[in-house]
Amino acid sequence: MTGLGKPAGDAPLRPYDILIVAAALTLSVAVVWFTADDWLLVAVFVAAMAAMTGLAVYISRVKPRAAEPEFALPDWSVTVAAIEREDMAIAVTDRAGRLTCANAAFGAWFSGQAPPRLPVNDASAEALAEMTRKAWRDGTARGDIRAEGEAGLSGSSWQVEVSRCGRGDDFLVWRFTRASTSDPVADMVVHLDGKLGRGLARAGIAAALVDPDGTIRAASAGFALGATGDALADMTGHDFVAQLRQDEGDRIGWARDGDRGGPLVLYHVPVADPDSDAPPDPDTTPSLMLVVDATAGIGSGGGGGAAAPHLEALLGQLPLGLAMADRDGRLLFANPAFMRAAGREGQAPPTYPTDLAVREDKRALSEAIRRFAQGPATAGDIAVRLVGQPDDPVSLSLAGVRGLGEAAVLLGLTDSTEEARLKRQVAQATKMQAVGQLAGGVAHDFNNVLTAILGTCDLMLMRHTPGDSDYDDIQQIRANSNRAASLTRQLLAFSRQQTLRPEVLQLPDVVADVSQMLRRLIGEKIELIVTHDRDLGPVRADPTQLEQVIVNLAVNARDAMQGQGQGPGTRGGSDGAGRLTLATRKVNPSDVRAMRSEIIPVGEYTALIVEDTGGGIPPEVLGKIFEPFFTTKDQGKGTGLGLSTVYGIVKQSGGFIFAESELGKGSRFIVYLPVYHATPGTAPTPAASLRAEPVVSQWAGGGRILLVEDEEPVRMVAQRALTRQGYEVTCAGDGEEGLEIVQSGREFDLVVTDVVMPTLDGPAMAREIRRIRPGLPLLFMSGYAEEQLRKEISLANAWFMPKPFSVQQLSEKVGDVLARTAQTANRR
Repeated sequence: MTGLGKPAGDAPLRPYDILIVAAALTLSVAVVWFTADDWLLVAVFVAAMAAMTGLAVYISRVKPRAAEPEFALPDWSVTVAAIEREDMAIAVTDRAGRLTCANAAFGAWFSGQAPPRLPVNDASAEALAEMTRKAWRDGTARGDIRAEGEAGLSGSSWQVEVSRCGRGDDFLVWRFTRASTSDPVADMVVHLDGKLGRGLARAGIAAALVDPDGTIRAASAGFALGATGDALADMTGHDFVAQLRQDEGDRIGWARDGDRGGPLVLYHVPVADPDSDAPPDPDTTPSLMLVVDATAGIGSGGGGGAAAPHLEALLGQLPLGLAMADRDGRLLFANPAFMRAAGREGQAPPTYPTDLAVREDKRALSEAIRRFAQGPATAGDIAVRLVGQPDDPVSLSLAGVRGLGEAAVLLGLTDSTEEARLKRQVAQATKMQAVGQLAGGVAHDFNNVLTAILGTCDLMLMRHTPGDSDYDDIQQIRANSNRAASLTRQLLAFSRQQTLRPEVLQLPDVVADVSQMLRRLIGEKIELIVTHDRDLGPVRADPTQLEQVIVNLAVNARDAMQGQGQGPGTRGGSDGAGRLTLATRKVNPSDVRAMRSEIIPVGEYTALIVEDTGGGIPPEVLGKIFEPFFTTKDQGKGTGLGLSTVYGIVKQSGGFIFAESELGKGSRFIVYLPVYHATPGTAPTPAASLRAEPVVSQWAGGGRILLVEDEEPVRMVAQRALTRQGYEVTCAGDGEEGLEIVQSGREFDLVVTDVVMPTLDGPAMAREIRRIRPGLPLLFMSGYAEEQLRKEISLANAWFMPKPFSVQQLSEKVGDVLARTAQTANRR
């Protein structure tokens, strides 16, 4: 600001102001005289008025008058000086997207280009544009970007924070922090070219990063000084071997010094990919070469202990997990990265490296360290299981070193926490896939058995009436069979083999339809909260099945809050009270990338979140909750198929489901359904069925039916049921026999066939029959889902009937198909 204006007291009184004041005083004196008729009182009054007038004039001249502030244009040079940082790029842009000011790091990293127009890949450009919109709207935004195309920046990653500021909220402040990279080679180049390399030079330690062909990729100032005599010399591209000499006694020294130089000790550390389990390939893996004085040592021995702090400082700064052990297997040093990879971040290194391994692997590790310490200077790897993660073996690198005092073995360990998490995700998904295939096969075979049981019960009930001694027993058998059939339907749902009727819909509409029923299900003590994001994308799914997903998750949450089925060591609400939250969220591709999941691909999703305040799920149980028949409830209180059904419906709908839980704080289930994008010019329609729904009518015309079924009990029940309805039934035990009957020239009005049969299955037989009788209608029976069969059967005038079915259902379906066929023929 330049100032606050002039005070009001600087302006003099005007003449008419004085006349007004004098007239007012004269009038006041006259009034007092005529009222009191006392000269003394008039004199006192005049003196008082004169004093007050003088005081008012004085105050009016010295009291400042408020003025409008005057603002100066910002001095951007001061701003640039304030934001100057080496580790962070900072820039300020205005409403028009123009770069107002930036620090030196921003100019070096992004060549002075204004955000969001930076040299990044397409996904990062989209993320920058979204952050810009969000910052103008909400005030702040953050995300991750990755550079692409620029020689100096390609492959680099940054964490971005942007915030709105200014008197009129008309500026954006961008902050870019270089993200940690999983590329150790790139990290090493940065370290050797930066402060660490200069610090090593002052400490007398030389280091160089060398490619497998011997070419120097980067070198510290100390290496440049020893090799050329100039600490500022650029060693990139030079031959590493040419910088050293080796005499007849295999002693190493600087080639520049000749015979005058002192002996050196050279050892290398393979800079391998930390995300790879494979041992380093010497033909492709770069190496970190460390050159130190031969008299330097590590630890208390070796006579060269003065160099040990410098070497430990180097190892402590490296992003690789490195440690040193002596010939007796004692751990002399371990850098923070090594302890973090071993699962003991922030703790002091143990006495022996074997203390980090499980009991079964201690002996093998001890023998390996002793072998590398006493033998020639070689390198190798050993798989060990750490105490912190006994189920996931890790690769421990060992390299024998010489000339470093007590230090005899260099140990290398990579942090595999993230890798182990991804492995568990993939293993869980693979296991669920295998269990799903098994469950589908079991359900199919069981459906055949149930079809025979239900059909036999129906045939027996035709000969018995209510009141007979066997009638109630038969009804009981039939009721239990129907109950078993419902279990098979849940198994088919888990194995993603049930029939779906997908539609394009909005997830909040489905939640709204089921909310009233949920309030009755969960009871009055549990509070139901429903929230929705804006601009949710549509999804394509079966609304009925989605309702079942929501209901099953809500019932599971209710039981958790009532203390039922949460496993050992958990607790629910003491009085059954709690809070159930249903929420829908918009998930962008950048959100998916931030999840770093190997299961869910990058894309747009609409998420359904079901969260409760129950006792939580124990970690040892969390990985099993979606498996069929797994339950922690008391016997008789659950089948263990609720969450399995949810899993199958979500996966069959093309989505993903994840469970998160913390003991004592509740659980959260997140369902990700992909956003549906319709093809331009076409209207979204429900998926095509294997056949159109037939018009239900009473068919009494009879007909000739070819029944093909390899399961003899099912074939006998179906034959008897159709014969009772007046149909002429010819049976075949497999597809080949059925085809031979048609080839013999016999005429049929309908072929009723199973789908899965040995040698020649139902679809293959149907295609051969259609070559002989193109218009012959087909009715397929199967315990598998219609949606799955639709991928294998692409025949016109074909119908489907799921197993198990009753005698009445079979008779009605056959009559409906014949009636529909007859109506079609009449219209022609």
